[in-house]
Amino acid sequence: MTTLPQSMFATVLLHDGFTGSPTGPYIDDAGDWLAEAELPVPEPGPGQVLIKLRAASVNPSDIHFIKGEYGQPRVKGAAAGFEGCGDVVATGKGAEALQDQRVAFVTGGSGAWAEYVLAPAIMCIPLRPEISDEDGAAQIVNPLTAMAMVDIARASGDAFVLSAATSQLGKLMCSLGRDLGLKPIALVRRPETVEALKELGAAEVLVTTHPNVVQDFSQICKDLKPRVFLDAVVDQLSEQVFCAMPNQARWICYGKLSAEAPTLTQSGQLIFMGKQIEGFWLTNWVTSTPPEVQARVVAEVQARFADGRWKTDISERLSLKALVPNLASALKKSGGKVIITPQ
Repeated sequence: MTTLPQSMFATVLLHDGFTGSPTGPYIDDAGDWLAEAELPVPEPGPGQVLIKLRAASVNPSDIHFIKGEYGQPRVKGAAAGFEGCGDVVATGKGAEALQDQRVAFVTGGSGAWAEYVLAPAIMCIPLRPEISDEDGAAQIVNPLTAMAMVDIARASGDAFVLSAATSQLGKLMCSLGRDLGLKPIALVRRPETVEALKELGAAEVLVTTHPNVVQDFSQICKDLKPRVFLDAVVDQLSEQVFCAMPNQARWICYGKLSAEAPTLTQSGQLIFMGKQIEGFWLTNWVTSTPPEVQARVVAEVQARFADGRWKTDISERLSLKALVPNLASALKKSGGKVIITPQ
């Protein structure tokens, strides 16, 4: 049996609860929200596993969370971070089957940004050997969200709209849409990303800073008739896109990259055109989706990473001890995900 240390290095939360003024997943200084600490190595209880971290990923949800803008309260002094990859070094009752396995995991609250992580066994996925630690560290939140939301879109036609399409999740949805014979309509901020997204599978790419973007989108709507808008931005342009979509359109908000609060300018569309505004949270999908469906989706996700159809683009790698002073600047780099390693 592995002898475990008594204490571990961790990046912990400085504040409790929620904030009163959400400003989006952006920080100027991680030290406003996080600190370095030595914590006791936790012991797994029933249904839990203890994981020695190999790599963790940084998602927008992590930044919302450390700022108190997420769907669950912070606990001051607890380790931050939701998602990662590592080796199971101890198990609680009922979780013994995972002992010594390399797993992708999502924590029960927070805790991934530490040398050792406590996670529910039901939120751990044993990884195929072909999958790298970095792909393993980003194996759950974005890929499962991509699979779930594209499945929603597919049920409403062969075209769908997505914002923030150059994000890791956006790129996964573009390539998955193409593979399923769908026509993703991608919204991006930077013109230089257009061709790369078309190569990934986007049928149309619109630059949101272009003055005629709404008119151009309206013309595309006449041809492709998308009825699902998967939106990570949620600003006034999002509202204009939604209003330009045809009858029965659904605006599905799954993030909040913009601090702007959009105004609904055509509420009659909800009444007379049967349109809907709703949210998507992966936690609710996991708790409401039958286990056999989840198993099928997880197997498909791993197959896509194993054979190279999907990969995790990385913009920066930071060690745990370099995280607080460097996270803010690392998040400003575009084109990939920040990955955290123990050393």
